[in-house]
Amino acid sequence: MRFIATLLQIAAANTSPATPPVERAIPAPIMVGATALDPDRAIKAPRIDGRGDDETWRAATPITGFRQWEPVEDGDPSFRTEARIAYDTRNLYVLVRNYDPNPDSLLSVLQRRDGMALSDDIIVGIDSYNDKRTGYMFRLTPAGTMSDGYVFNDGNEDWGWNAVWEGAAQIDSLGWTAEFRIPLSQLRYVPQGDNTFGVLLMRRIARKGERLSWPLFRRSKTGMVSQWASMPGFANLPAPRRMELMPYSVAKYGASPKGDGTPRNAAATQFGADLKVGLTSNITLDAAVNPDFGQVEADPGVLNLSAFEQFFAERRPFFLEGVGIFRYDIDCNDGQCTGLFYSRRIGRSPQMRGNYGDAASPLQSRILGATKVTGRLGNGLSVGFIDAITQREQGTLDRTIEPQTNYAVLRLQQDLRGGNSGLGFMLTNTARQTDQWTRDVLRGNAWTGGLDGRHRFYNNRWQVSGQLAGSHVTGTAKAIALTQRSNVHLYQRPDADHLTYDSTRTSLNGMMASGALEKQGGGITRLYAGAWYMTPGFEINDVGFRTRSDEMGSSVWLGLRPVKPVGFFRRAQLNFNSWAFANTSGMVLGNGGNVNGWGELKNFWSVNGGIGANDLFTAYSDRDSRGGPAIYRPKRFNTWFNLNGDGRKNVAPNIGGNYGQRLDGLGSNWNIHAGANVRVGTQFNGSLNAGYTRNIDDQQWNGNYTDNGVTSFTFARLYQSTSSITARLNYTLTPTLSVESYIQPFVSTGVYTDWRALAEGSSSDRDERFRPYTARGAASGFRVGQLRTNNVVRWEYRPGSVLFFVWTQGRDASDANPDTYGVSQGYGRIFERRPDNVFLIKASYWLGR
Repeated sequence: MRFIATLLQIAAANTSPATPPVERAIPAPIMVGATALDPDRAIKAPRIDGRGDDETWRAATPITGFRQWEPVEDGDPSFRTEARIAYDTRNLYVLVRNYDPNPDSLLSVLQRRDGMALSDDIIVGIDSYNDKRTGYMFRLTPAGTMSDGYVFNDGNEDWGWNAVWEGAAQIDSLGWTAEFRIPLSQLRYVPQGDNTFGVLLMRRIARKGERLSWPLFRRSKTGMVSQWASMPGFANLPAPRRMELMPYSVAKYGASPKGDGTPRNAAATQFGADLKVGLTSNITLDAAVNPDFGQVEADPGVLNLSAFEQFFAERRPFFLEGVGIFRYDIDCNDGQCTGLFYSRRIGRSPQMRGNYGDAASPLQSRILGATKVTGRLGNGLSVGFIDAITQREQGTLDRTIEPQTNYAVLRLQQDLRGGNSGLGFMLTNTARQTDQWTRDVLRGNAWTGGLDGRHRFYNNRWQVSGQLAGSHVTGTAKAIALTQRSNVHLYQRPDADHLTYDSTRTSLNGMMASGALEKQGGGITRLYAGAWYMTPGFEINDVGFRTRSDEMGSSVWLGLRPVKPVGFFRRAQLNFNSWAFANTSGMVLGNGGNVNGWGELKNFWSVNGGIGANDLFTAYSDRDSRGGPAIYRPKRFNTWFNLNGDGRKNVAPNIGGNYGQRLDGLGSNWNIHAGANVRVGTQFNGSLNAGYTRNIDDQQWNGNYTDNGVTSFTFARLYQSTSSITARLNYTLTPTLSVESYIQPFVSTGVYTDWRALAEGSSSDRDERFRPYTARGAASGFRVGQLRTNNVVRWEYRPGSVLFFVWTQGRDASDANPDTYGVSQGYGRIFERRPDNVFLIKASYWLGR
C-alpha cells in the first residue's frame, strides 16, 4: 500500500505541463556522390567503418538537440550527442557521435544479429512515407550488434522485420560512434522530387538507465512515430527497387521412427527459396517456396487441462516479418493478442493424426508455398495480402490426416486526418480439399471478415474505436455438427435454452462487435473502457484464434504513469483493472478486478506485484463440463510478486511467486520461480530459470461417461505438481558468428481423488453441486515429462546470406497411471527414454540489389 500511496501523493506534481523545448531548425541532409547539384564539388560517400572521419561528415550539419525522455521527460542529458545525415541515390547514411567521459564504462554486449540484450545503443528511425504512423528502425551497439524493426499503428514495435544494411561502431577516447548505411531499396516511399522523411535518433546510456532522443519523445503524448521530426531535403530520389532472391538447401539426419514406433534414423534433403520483389516503389512481394524453419526454437513445455485450446506464439521468420499489418485483434490480455489471423494455423499439426496416423506420420503439415504482398499507397492506404498452400498429409493406408489447404488473408487500412483517424477491412478464407477421410470431421470452407475504425480527438489524447466482424463456415452435416458440439460453441448444453443444436445444418454463421474509449496521452493517467458482444455461431479458428463464442462483457483499466522519478522509483506505473462477462443468455461467466504496480528502483532493481479477486459476485462456467450443465465458480483471491536484479550487472538474479486461494478453503495454487541472467565478458551471456507450481483443484473435469444410458459429467479433486527448468547459453564470436543453446526439461504430475459427478451444477453448496461417482472405480492420475533442446550455430558469411548448423533433441516420458508421482522421478524418466535427435545444415545465399 505504501507504493500506491507514494504514487498518488506525487500525481499532482507530474500533471503540470512540461516546459516546451526551444524550437530549432531541422538540419537538411547532405547529398553525396557524383549526382550532387554541383558535380565539381561532389563529396565522396562515407566508408562505413565507425571512424566518422570522412569528408561527408565534415560537410554535414550536426544535429545536437538531444533531450532525455527516460527516466525524466525533457530532462537534461548526462552526455552530449551529435548526429549527421547524408544520402545519395542508393543509400541513406547516418553518423552518431556519442560523447562519454568514461568510455571504459560503456555497457557493450556482443550478440548475434537481432540480439536485444541490454547495452548502450543507437536507434535510427525512418518514416519514409512521412505518414506519422509507420517507420523502420535500425539499432547498433558499441560492440557492432545490429538489429532492425518496424513500427506500425504509431507505436507498435515489430522487431521481427529484417533488412539488409551495414553498420559499424568504434569506441575511442571521446566515447563511441555509430555509423549506418541503409540502402534505399530496403525502405518504401513515393518519389516526389523533394521527399520529406520522418526521422528519430535515440540513444541509450545503459549504466545510467538513461534514454535520449532527437526530437524529444514524450511518453506523456499519444503515439510514437507521430512525434518524429519531419526532415525535408531528400531531393531527386529514384524509385526504390528491390529484387532479392535467397535460395537455400537443407540436409537433415535424425529420428524418423517406423509406423509401429520402432526407432530409426534417416537422412533427407530439401531445397527451396525466398523471393522479395518491389512491385512498385511502395508495394513489395515476398514469396517462399518449400520453406524450412528447422532453426526455429521449439515451443515451451506445457500441460493444458483446461477446456480451451493452448495458444503458442509465432516463431517462423516468414510469418513474423511485417505481421503488424495483418493484425485484427479481438482479444488482448497482458500483451498477448488474438484475432482473425493466427499464422500458426498455416502448417499446423495434422488434425486427423490421432485417427489415421502412426509414429511415422508427419508432425506438421508441409507448406508448399506462400506469398505475401505488403505496402502503403500514397493516399495512406496500407495493403496486406497472404496466400499459402499446404500439402495433403497421409497417415496409414494412404488415409488423409490433413487435406491440402489454401489460406488467404487480405487486410486494408485507410488512414484519415493525417493518421489520427482510420478505417480498416479484413477478409480471410480457408479452403480444404476434403475427401472421404476428412469431409465429415473438418470444415470444407471458412470465411471471416471484419471492419474496424478509430478516431482520435481532444488534441489526440483520446481515441474511440470499434469493430464489426462476421464468420461463415460450411461443410457436411456431420462436420458442422462437430463444430456445434466443440468447446468453442457447445450448442448441445442441456441448460442452453438460447441455443438450438441442429445436426442437419451444413453451415454456421456468427458475428461480433466491440467498442472502446481510450485516453492515450496527456498527464500521467491512461484509461481504457471497452465492451464486446459475440454470437454463439462466431467461428474463426480455421485461420484465426478464439477459444469461445457466445459471450458479451466489458472491462475497464486505469493506469497512472508518471513521467518523472517517483520517490524511491526511477520509473513506475500503477494499474487498476476490473471486468465482467456473460454468455448471450445473460448467465454471468466471470467478474473480478485487481490492483497491480511496477517500478524500477533507484538501484536499477525492479519490482512488480498485485492483488486481485475473481467471481466475488455469483458466476458460472458453461465450458468446464465439456457439453454438460453450467457449474458454479467458487470465489477466489490471488496475489503475486516479482523482484528482478539490476540488468546492467554481470549477474542479475530474479525471484517471484504467486498464490491463489478459494474462499471456501477447498482449493489453492501457488508458484515460486527463481533464476538469473549471467554475462561473462562481452561475448558470453546466458540465463537459468527454474519454477515449481503446486495446484489443488477441487473441481477439475475428469471425463464424461455414459453408464446404463445415463451420462455423467465427472469431476475430481486434483493434486498437481509442475516443475520446469529453462537454460539459455549464447556465445557470440563476432557480430556475424554466434552459438545459441536452449534446453528445457518439464515435468507435471497429478493425482485425482474424490471422483464425483455433477448433480445440481449451479448450486453454491459443494455437497449439492456433486454426487459420488463410482461406476468406473477409483480415479487415477498422470505424469507427463518432456525435454526440448535447440542448439544453433549461425554464420552470416556475407550480408543477408546465412549458414545454420542445428542440433535438436526431444524426449517424451508420459505415463497415464505411474507407480509414483514425484517430480524428481519424472525427471529421471525423461532421461531414461530414447532421445529423438535431428542434425540439420541449412545454407542460404542472398542475391539482391
